[in-house]
Amino acid sequence: MNKLEKFKYKCISENTLGYFSKTTDSSLIEASIYSGFDFVIIDMEHGPIQTEMLKHHLMATSRSELISIVRVDSFDSSLIGKVLDLGADGIQIPSVTSVDQVLEVIKLSKFYPIGERGVCRFVRAAEYSNQDRNVYFQKSNDSIIVIQLEGKEGIENFDEIVQIQGVDIIFVGPYDLSQSLGIPGQIEHPIIIEKITELQLKAKAKGIALGTFCDTPHMLKHWRNLNLGYLAYSVDIAIFMEKLKEINSLRIKKDL
Repeated sequence: MNKLEKFKYKCISENTLGYFSKTTDSSLIEASIYSGFDFVIIDMEHGPIQTEMLKHHLMATSRSELISIVRVDSFDSSLIGKVLDLGADGIQIPSVTSVDQVLEVIKLSKFYPIGERGVCRFVRAAEYSNQDRNVYFQKSNDSIIVIQLEGKEGIENFDEIVQIQGVDIIFVGPYDLSQSLGIPGQIEHPIIIEKITELQLKAKAKGIALGTFCDTPHMLKHWRNLNLGYLAYSVDIAIFMEKLKEINSLRIKKDL
């Protein structure tokens, strides 16, 4: 199996672990290769990353087993084709609420006969035309598609969305879900846990990986034990800050 096939299989059969990244420093992306994490979600929705910077981030991961997923800013973003042209292993689409939006994502991200992605093989993903064009078109259609459902409407349409061919992973954003259910920010609330658990059972029955976000070790353990296949743990800048606090707390304890 190639890198993408192995990752997709692991998402279904085991757990994969990744993190969100907002850094503008490609060396931090490169350093994370050695962490043992499975994937990084490079965040262009809420982060400051532009396409020139993204290219360097993707170059940092391309010779490794770390899967690069890029979260673009919306389901109809012109960024989708550009990100895939730059060589991302996959895209994550936020703010999805309907079947029509998912079909639009598939159309924009896949070449014929699956979709209508704009064709150019003089791009990094095609080795700037060095790669055989037929191999490139076929390989590109294997890119990972992560649909991020947010809000009650997206969850209500889950049963239809999970059946759409071409969707590899469905990611449930717990913060937006908590807001839409009237309990903003309470991502460990029993209602949130019950809803994601229910979706995991449905996704598993359809052979689709479900993912979510967590930022505490005990919730990571909880979702891992429930066999969610795609777990994003926190954000690089927050992980950095928390580690500094932890080190600083050791100094304070010594002073006491």
